Amino acid sequence: MAAKGIYIYGIVPNFYGTTHFQSLENSGVYAITFQNISAIVSDRDGTQVNYSDRESLGYLLVHHQEIIEELQGKGFTMILPMRLGTIVNSIDEVLKVLTCGHDLIIDALKKIEYLTEIDLVITWADFPGILGAISSLPDIRAMKAEILQKNGNVTKVDQVKVGMLIKDIVEAKNKDVELKILDALSPYGLDIKMHEVMNDEMVVNAAFLINRNKKEKFEHAIDLLDEEYRGTLNFKLVGPLPCYSFFTLEVIELNARRVDQARRALGVKERITEQEIKKAYLERAKLFHPDNNLNSDDVENFNMIIDAYHSLLDYSASVRQSVKEDLISLAKEDVAGNLILVKIKE
Repeated sequence: MAAKGIYIYGIVPNFYGTTHFQSLENSGVYAITFQNISAIVSDRDGTQVNYSDRESLGYLLVHHQEIIEELQGKGFTMILPMRLGTIVNSIDEVLKVLTCGHDLIIDALKKIEYLTEIDLVITWADFPGILGAISSLPDIRAMKAEILQKNGNVTKVDQVKVGMLIKDIVEAKNKDVELKILDALSPYGLDIKMHEVMNDEMVVNAAFLINRNKKEKFEHAIDLLDEEYRGTLNFKLVGPLPCYSFFTLEVIELNARRVDQARRALGVKERITEQEIKKAYLERAKLFHPDNNLNSDDVENFNMIIDAYHSLLDYSASVRQSVKEDLISLAKEDVAGNLILVKIKE
């Protein structure tokens, strides 16, 4: 029998009326409530996501986004998305996530109350034409003429050289257009996240965090850019969306053994402050830094010190979710109760 899991789509505040939550009935999802917030979840077979299976991952992504958009359609305008594929084993573990992340979640919900995300993808309307125009530039024509004069014919190596020069020119042209467009749109966005472009034909792939009341002004600015570029660019807007690119929650399960190993690697005591962790890291890092040591064992130790430092910082952050004291306990019995870290995905 397959293991059962609970999939978490996102977190909503509880100030919505009972009709909102009643609308979830027979929708395949339900709410698990803690104090003034609720996780929107569904039951599913399996407790893991296979990130190497692109087809399954693509299906999960579409399903994840569809559920969140359905929630928005039901009136849940404030929803804090969870990282794709967040699955826990039980309702108690969902409550643990809500408990540990409560203050962070409330703070993030306040920030997104009047915000939305709009994604913008811009491509060349006639990319073959762009390549043709670049191929006719004096620099490209001169290179081709020099190759023909020197060799009498064009070899594969010559083709690569010409192709690389054309690619450099395309990238420079794309970057110039990208910067001009971002400069024109930046007054309407509180923040911008740049996503990777898929190919040279794509000029911009970005997410804009905007106030909902500026949506029309943002769209008008896009229309003005469309007119300015006279149809040479295709502008595709997607949104309004939940603030996926700026406020997606992530749950990290820490390992007690790894925390203890990190403590020993940095040589710190069982009760310590974050400042003392940083001081211990700097002192140990100096001993094994590659600039001062050529020994391969020292490089390995240096990397171990870095991993230990980040492990203790993550553990410190997990403790800070519920304990506001300066001192952090690294005693095994205390570590066992602080192994869930809820954070905003970077």
